[in-house]
Amino acid sequence: MNYLAHIYLARYSDEAMLGALLGDFVKPGADGQFSAVTQAEILIHRKVDTFTDSHPVVLAAKSLFDGPGRRYSGILLDVFYDHVLARRWTRYSEVPLAGFIAGFYATLGRHAAVLPPKLAEVAPYMIEQDWLGSYQSYAGVDRAVRRISTRLSKNGDVMRAALDDLERHAAAIAGGFDEFFPELITFAESQRHERQ
Repeated sequence: MNYLAHIYLARYSDEAMLGALLGDFVKPGADGQFSAVTQAEILIHRKVDTFTDSHPVVLAAKSLFDGPGRRYSGILLDVFYDHVLARRWTRYSEVPLAGFIAGFYATLGRHAAVLPPKLAEVAPYMIEQDWLGSYQSYAGVDRAVRRISTRLSKNGDVMRAALDDLERHAAAIAGGFDEFFPELITFAESQRHERQ
């Protein structure tokens, strides 16, 4: 799961959504500077990633990628799943997507002082370029993957080439999301209840 899905799963509070995003930006054990709710969501973020990476639907989707690009299939699927969620948003939320995203961007702004350096650096671009809203179109997926590929020390071209596999199998992967995502929602909720 990428940013939008993680934030959605923690939508019950601003602190929780912040923690859901921070899971990608803080190292394990380095989260003691945040509130208890935020810290709990950082841990849940990591469990969500583990659940996702081992789910049979996700493993089947990864197998659709050929050659060396398969090693980046998890990243491409994470981004694409945010696209599918954005496109099917009304199935999962009564809050309009634009309002949800605007609220989260405001949360980032209110918590700017506690953001780790890497997130503090990218947050203004995330907001200005509307990364979360851009997932509504496939072009947003393409831009996100290309942006991620530039951060690789090598093989960025291999990741970009894997976009061909993603586009070729988009319908099948999106169909799998409909099976997988409700299970992920249930899993995230169960992890949250265990921590209470």
